[in-house]
Amino acid sequence: MCICVNCRWVDRCQAYHAVERQHGAVHLNESPDFQPSSPRIHVSVLDLPEGGAGIEWDVRGCESFAPDHGRWLRLRPGEPVPG
Repeated sequence: MCICVNCRWVDRCQAYHAVERQHGAVHLNESPDFQPSSPRIHVSVLDLPEGGAGIEWDVRGCESFAPDHGRWLRLRPGEPVPG
């Protein structure tokens, strides 16, 4: 899971914005202004049930990570947290 969902910077972060773009997700912020320090993005290639392949992008580490448990949920109440 992407650590960004529990980071105070999630709605302003340029790295999370890039992950949203790769997932085709609606952006929390169209113009993020926070440049994180040393984000580590993990990219996984997944076998899909139909025989194709998919790609999963997650930020797994970041020097700018500032814990704010549930931040993403508060910004998007009622929506499922991205996997």
